[in-house]
Amino acid sequence: MFPERFSNLPAYAFPRLRALLDVNEPGGPVIHMTIGEPKHAFPAWISDILSQNIAGFNKYPPNEGTPELRAAIRDWVQFRYGVSLDADTQIMALNGTREGLYNVGMALCPEAKNGAKPVVLMPNPFYQVYLISAISVAAEPVFVNATEETGHLPDFASLPEDVLDRTALAYICSPANPQGTVADRDYWERLIELAEEHDFQILADECYSEIYRDTPPVGALQVAQAMGADPERVVIFHSLSKRSNLPGLRSGFVAGGPETIRCIQQLRNYSGAPLPLPLQAVAEAVWKDEAHVEENRALYAEKFALADRIFGNVPGYKSPQAGFFLWLPVEDGEAAALKLWKETGVRVLPGAYLSRDTETGNPGKNYIRVALVAPKEETERGLTQIRDCLYGSEDQ
Repeated sequence: MFPERFSNLPAYAFPRLRALLDVNEPGGPVIHMTIGEPKHAFPAWISDILSQNIAGFNKYPPNEGTPELRAAIRDWVQFRYGVSLDADTQIMALNGTREGLYNVGMALCPEAKNGAKPVVLMPNPFYQVYLISAISVAAEPVFVNATEETGHLPDFASLPEDVLDRTALAYICSPANPQGTVADRDYWERLIELAEEHDFQILADECYSEIYRDTPPVGALQVAQAMGADPERVVIFHSLSKRSNLPGLRSGFVAGGPETIRCIQQLRNYSGAPLPLPLQAVAEAVWKDEAHVEENRALYAEKFALADRIFGNVPGYKSPQAGFFLWLPVEDGEAAALKLWKETGVRVLPGAYLSRDTETGNPGKNYIRVALVAPKEETERGLTQIRDCLYGSEDQ
């Protein structure tokens, strides 16, 4: 009666975490370092824009986004990556990027690839919506471990030829969640060449692209255009949640080739929920402003520096290139998270909750993910307690 393909899904990460921790009392004042929900202030002028456009709640919003919003996104992509896009045919606004990352499978994945069941590739660990998108279209999800040995990015080229020949879509997150690794130009070139050779599309989740240490991460479309790749080969996804501290705005966009966007938009015509007009006006203004993004990045830079100081002597610690997570090595992620909670009250996420078991093991098992989203002082307390509880104090 119910779809079997959904029957063996594990519990989602955060209910699973609550089941692990909440049967125990915290060992101190609770510090939340689990979910990637930005806590920095969003621009104060947003309130004025929202109030000025409040009458827009009385109208149905355009499905693909207002012309003004799509133009603002087009201009931002040009400014940030030097890539020229047609705002009418290559960009669509999203009601939160997760909507796009899920629906892209239904819009683009064929029922068969080379006469066989299609494959959707994804890194492991991964943002869990990738998996649900794949199984929703009865495709075969293939998890490609992103480990220290692979530079914490998936080596899709290592897969057997028959798997690559069945591949229809490949998700890739750069900067990576949770490891903070950035795909460089060489990585993108190799992946695009592989996609051209085996005729699959790359779904580039670039939601953390504006939170970086020193050098802006190169973009997938930026590299594809320079290579002269098929314009339909790469699809990018961006969000205001992390860039602008607006997770509750639920505003992002998808961009790619005209035929790709036509297919995504056609599905959206029937199944989507476009962003309300007042929120589209806010998003338009936010994409046009970089000052608040620079201020936000500076705040994260301070917390990166804290992490480097506190964990600098911890064996295996890797300072992240971008994003706002630490991917800390431990003997066992669940045991470490439970120990932290019971002894300190700090909540972190076991890495295995973001990964799937494979023939070579679960690449998240020996890690915890720590979100650097709280104010600086709270972040410093939490990081210090993590170090002292799991790795020994600085004096040891």
